[in-house]
Amino acid sequence: MQVPKNNIYTVSRLNGEVRKLLEGELGKIWLSGEISNFAAPGSGHWYLTLKDSHSQIRCAMFKGRNQSVTFRPANGQQVLVRAAISVYEPRGDYQLIIESMLPAGDGMLAQQYEALKMQLAAQGLFTQDTKRPLPENIQRIGVITSPTGAAIRDVLHVLERRDPSIEVVIYPAQVQGEAATQTIINALDMANRRLEVDVLLLTRGGGSLEDLWCFNSDNLAHAIYNSALPVVSAVGHEVDTTIADYVADVRAPTPSAGAELLSKDKGNKLQKLAVAYSRLESGWNHYLLKAQRRQSLVEHRLAQQDPVRTLQQLAQRFDEMQLRLQSAMQTKLNGMAMKQQSLAGRLANQSPSHRLQLESNRLSYLSNDLQQAMAERLKEAERRVSNGAHLLESVSPLATLSRGYSITSDAEGQVLDHTASVKVGDTVRTRLKQGELQSTVTKVL
Repeated sequence: MQVPKNNIYTVSRLNGEVRKLLEGELGKIWLSGEISNFAAPGSGHWYLTLKDSHSQIRCAMFKGRNQSVTFRPANGQQVLVRAAISVYEPRGDYQLIIESMLPAGDGMLAQQYEALKMQLAAQGLFTQDTKRPLPENIQRIGVITSPTGAAIRDVLHVLERRDPSIEVVIYPAQVQGEAATQTIINALDMANRRLEVDVLLLTRGGGSLEDLWCFNSDNLAHAIYNSALPVVSAVGHEVDTTIADYVADVRAPTPSAGAELLSKDKGNKLQKLAVAYSRLESGWNHYLLKAQRRQSLVEHRLAQQDPVRTLQQLAQRFDEMQLRLQSAMQTKLNGMAMKQQSLAGRLANQSPSHRLQLESNRLSYLSNDLQQAMAERLKEAERRVSNGAHLLESVSPLATLSRGYSITSDAEGQVLDHTASVKVGDTVRTRLKQGELQSTVTKVL
């Protein structure tokens, strides 16, 4: 196989290119998951793993970002994060660089709301140019709401006070719960089929984000946008804002304000102010959405060339090495502690006092045993000496000498028992019963 001469990647270059590719293609994403392996070293950065039942991904949240988190993350906690996908080049691992973190639940609904708002704004559903003006002479108002709620009572009360001549047609719908969105869409469809009213008022009282969630639907937004009848949204209190408010032709801050907006008292300054405020708010929200999109695009482009990302990679690598060093040191200390305990146990078993006591006991036992053995051996030796003396006496040559015999030996002390053992001139010694004779051989017979 021929090796190419050009365009040969190093590992560092490859990881760098992959990081740029991932950051350039995906940009910022929202991700939910369970926290595990959470670590917060002394540098102030956070490192963690987000997982679900099948997969996991490593994440880093640097000090400048995690200071805005209003809670302390913990292992096992469900969170929602906004992050940029990247690659930690020293290891070649892809990871998330977290920019914001929220607890799961309300945070998830809030992010879904923002994501849908951005999506519909990009599709042009909030554009001011598409908003339809309200009819000049309103004779009949269609109200889409719960027929038993407080909102319909407020609307009827205001219309009765301001212009009793206006007729009201109620299109019943659920305004809370899982089935509420579809019932509202059905009521819109019914009003558009009948075309029996001049304008539609979509309304309900205030509540939490979860209570008003049925008004934050993609399908409902398109149904309002495609309605042949002008739609006024008066959902919740002044601080409550839903997707239906953005896509409707006019937004009223409360159900009562919606009724005042549609009543005939044109000289009412509050009504004009509410209309102006609604248009100003709608225009401002539209401008804000465009500015947010531009900012997100600029941030994305900046992130691709931001030197801070390199510093973050280095900081993460430093923290990783620090954590590994701490783990290795702890492991080493644990090993040394275990070894010390083992040596202490062995030392206790090998203690001189302990061994001296054992050896002392053993010496005492052996001393007694030795004394007994020596006594027995001495007695045995005495018996053997006595027997041997008796036996020796019976065979001793001295006894023979006492009977007149003698013993002749050569110069070396060897007993002579044959004349062949000597020659003429040798010196021999002869032992008698008393004394010895030394003589020289003059003749061998």
